[in-house]
Amino acid sequence: MCFKRHDRKGVFFLPVPSLSVIMADRNPGHYADKEISMSTNVVEQIKKTADGVYQKIIQGNKPTMKLPIRALNNVRYSPEEGYLQMQNKNKVRTLTVNTVKSFAQTLRMMALSKEMVENDKHATKREAYYISKNWEEAKFLEQPESDAVMDDIEAMLEVTREHMRFRPEEHGGAVAGRLIVVDRDRKTKEKIEIDCSRLGSGAYTVPSSVEHLGFRTKAKFVLAIETGGMFDRLVEEGFSDDFNCIMISMGGVPSRACRRFIRRLADEHKIPVYAFTDGDPYGYMNIYRTLKVGSGNAAHLNQFFCVPQARYLGVTPQDIIDYKLTTHELKEQDVKRALDAIKNDPFVQHYKSWQKALEQMLKMKQRVEQQAFAKHSLEFVAKTYLPNKLKNPEKFLP
Repeated sequence: MCFKRHDRKGVFFLPVPSLSVIMADRNPGHYADKEISMSTNVVEQIKKTADGVYQKIIQGNKPTMKLPIRALNNVRYSPEEGYLQMQNKNKVRTLTVNTVKSFAQTLRMMALSKEMVENDKHATKREAYYISKNWEEAKFLEQPESDAVMDDIEAMLEVTREHMRFRPEEHGGAVAGRLIVVDRDRKTKEKIEIDCSRLGSGAYTVPSSVEHLGFRTKAKFVLAIETGGMFDRLVEEGFSDDFNCIMISMGGVPSRACRRFIRRLADEHKIPVYAFTDGDPYGYMNIYRTLKVGSGNAAHLNQFFCVPQARYLGVTPQDIIDYKLTTHELKEQDVKRALDAIKNDPFVQHYKSWQKALEQMLKMKQRVEQQAFAKHSLEFVAKTYLPNKLKNPEKFLP
């Protein structure tokens, strides 16, 4: 099947997979047990969407695709559910001369996902971009284009790209402490156990997909840490042994796998989650808020990839005063990010305590890094700051 398009050079055709191929049935019997249901749902959603396009074409009508608008102005914060929820604003993509390429790319990406699900294969987002180079005029010129189409399909079908078998390039974070992860051998599928407290000076790496993992733990809490440097410092100081906890390095804005890993730990073992980031608007609104309530861009999936139980331990503006920390002046983008959060972010608007914290930071005109505690000693965070904070978790920011 081809979509015909005219340009200045004349007429050319954009080949897309036959819709009958996308809608064809295959035997899913080889799927891993825990993934059968979701994999079947992905295939059925793709077939349903493709059939809708096909029916409009054979009826002589222009096919359309309805996509949720993925932006902060189309979400609301639900304190009952604990995350940013998508509202009802949509955009409709109609097949026209101007949209024929994006239409073809969307169908191609759906067909690729269906093929991988049926054959139990995965592709990274980067590999998906390069696969498109075989799509002739429908190929992507840059990866951000393929990433955007992938996100649109995810929102339209209401499934995760992980279930569509697309993986990110980055890993999900590092883990150390009182946790045994139950995984399976890639070849034999036999159960294997990884004790995260017995990895020496190293750490367990969260895989890109975590749904198949099992957990055993008696830890009292999870400490989600922004920087790898602070994570390594706490590993060296033996903090997880001293306080019976699980430490997870988020490595900046936590990946979806990292957030899902923490969410499952919190849900299945009823463990409190405390976040420890730099004291700046980025650490608050990009890292912590994404961990706790998700993002506007991915609001259609926040219910899976956020941790409503999380609370913010520090570093707070008040810590700068209490611990006489060395600071840096707020940058222009810091001020803009903080003001925008106060004015437009539904999460911040719901919590007066977050408004006060941001306003205090703006008044002080200072930001601070986790490593600033080294002014006192290398052991200060593990031996003084965190122990002091953990005495009063009810005072943590929501």
